[in-house]
Amino acid sequence: MHERFANAYDPFVIPYMIGYVFVLAYLVVALVTVVKNLPMSDRKKMLRHLFSFKLFVTIKDIFADCLLHVKIWKKNKMLGYMHSSIAFGWFMLILVGHIEIFFFAPHRVNLPWYPIFFRYFMMETETSVGGSVFFFLMDFFLLMVLSGIALAMIKRIRRRLFGMKRTTRLKWNDQLAMYSLWCIFPLRFLAESFTSHISGGGFLTRSFGMLFDWFNQFMNNDALIRPMWWAYSIALMVFFLTLPWSRFTHILSEVLLIYMRNAGIRESSKNNGYAGVEIFSCSRCGLCLDPCQMVSSASLRQMASVEFTRNVRLRQNKQAMEAASYCLMCDRCVQACPVGVNSVQLKLNLKAADVKYTYPNRYDYVEAEANPMDTGSAWADILHRTPEAAAPTKKVVRTPEVVYFAGCMSHLTPKIEQAMVRIFEAAGVDFTFLDKDGGICCGRPLMLAGDRTGSEQLVAKNTEAILATGAKVMVCSCPICYKIFKDTYKLEGVQVLHHTEYILQLMEAGKITVRKSSQKGVYHDPCELGRHSGIYRQPRDILYRVLNLQQTPYEGKDALCCGHSMAGEGMPYKKRRMIARDALRKMTENPVDVLVTACPSCKRSFAEIGTEEIRDIAEIVCDQLVTR
Repeated sequence: MHERFANAYDPFVIPYMIGYVFVLAYLVVALVTVVKNLPMSDRKKMLRHLFSFKLFVTIKDIFADCLLHVKIWKKNKMLGYMHSSIAFGWFMLILVGHIEIFFFAPHRVNLPWYPIFFRYFMMETETSVGGSVFFFLMDFFLLMVLSGIALAMIKRIRRRLFGMKRTTRLKWNDQLAMYSLWCIFPLRFLAESFTSHISGGGFLTRSFGMLFDWFNQFMNNDALIRPMWWAYSIALMVFFLTLPWSRFTHILSEVLLIYMRNAGIRESSKNNGYAGVEIFSCSRCGLCLDPCQMVSSASLRQMASVEFTRNVRLRQNKQAMEAASYCLMCDRCVQACPVGVNSVQLKLNLKAADVKYTYPNRYDYVEAEANPMDTGSAWADILHRTPEAAAPTKKVVRTPEVVYFAGCMSHLTPKIEQAMVRIFEAAGVDFTFLDKDGGICCGRPLMLAGDRTGSEQLVAKNTEAILATGAKVMVCSCPICYKIFKDTYKLEGVQVLHHTEYILQLMEAGKITVRKSSQKGVYHDPCELGRHSGIYRQPRDILYRVLNLQQTPYEGKDALCCGHSMAGEGMPYKKRRMIARDALRKMTENPVDVLVTACPSCKRSFAEIGTEEIRDIAEIVCDQLVTR
């Protein structure tokens, strides 16, 4: 092969170069901005990771998630192929194109446009094995990309063919970028096909080039060559220029997100540089829409996470705040996201920046002299001790084995705490009921509302009360309380367990014995216990011993939210009931005797809207206890 044009230049490369230079400049500015907004500790992590062996893991993850889209393949094979064929195919076209330059025109390797328009500047003069291989590879990957774009077009018209009930509604900037992307490769295909009788081609472009030659009696193919290359170059320019303001920014930011995540950087309490990368990594693919019960059950599409990230990105904070205040923070969208964007944390960060908007109720009373609780309770004594009174003394006090914390919602569903007391007594456990006479909140609801100051006050006071008991094990009936006690409190020497974990321990240790009922039941995984805390096995291990447990399509990470999360304080009660009703209907499509959950809030939510028997797992175990 030899050069067609000695100067290796044509004016049609100008549009491409404009877009190319713009994207490079954007990348540099964006990277500097991200690093600047990171704390120094995270900057050091990024630098250390660059010289770590873990960098090879990061490269593997980037290849798997950004090019092959393995996570999407696992969820939906058709969507997986659509995304990977475009991303991986385009990458390979660029890679093979550059390898061609090294083989056939190494002195042109410094020209950034040369690999992109290689077929125009080179022509075939003799057959070579190397040339044939490259022709085949380039046509193969071009065909791969064209098939992916064809699927993307079909998806926009018939999304149900891809197993999606809903897809994103694109704004004009996203549409412009998308349509330009759709044009790039068909135009490249036409340009290479028209040029194939001069420069050669593979099985695809050569075949269509011959077909176009057959039509030569109707049109002049040579006259169309340069216009097609111009059109291809302009399409590339339009895509590059619209990239920073479109959904396709994720092509660039997702690579950085994976690098930062593997470097050990995590979400912080505010939307800093890492959060910005997460926001821009949302491709608005729409995979989170169907799992979102605000959308599917309550017709609140405008409150979906995909809309939240778009609004935050465009600095439309009023709309973003509204979406954050509606969100139940059940994590279903996070589980569905193929990129792993933690939209729940992003919403918490935004709410924390303007907590007065979302949560007007405060817990400043914990610092007040007047205690609103019963002055005879243990809580009152602890909360109002002076520093001198709180100092260690030689007074011998009873140290219980377990401290039990029922939580606010368990007090509103008293059968749960009553069942736990009976279980403790049946097992002969020495326990203290910390909030038997009432107590202050664990702080998780305030945290979900974004009020970090209020939650920190509660955490400090509760920590003092819990440690003062001397117990080594803390058992919680409410998953909301359990999560914050386990993840946020610093309870050194105290093991925090949800009551499902503790009950199973009692069973396995032989401290309680149960009989199996003939009742058929289904189990509902509470969001805070399941997706947020990863407890799925223990409740089922218990229920298999006490009733005939049935399976549903909504198990584990696919479990449905009850609609009455402590988050979502802005959502109307009517919408919450719609979510609860739809979840209950889906869970009990096959008739059962009882729906069992492990959260007092979930129990209360389902009990309010259904005729089915709704019970907590502690109640079921209590009923099936074998007395000794």
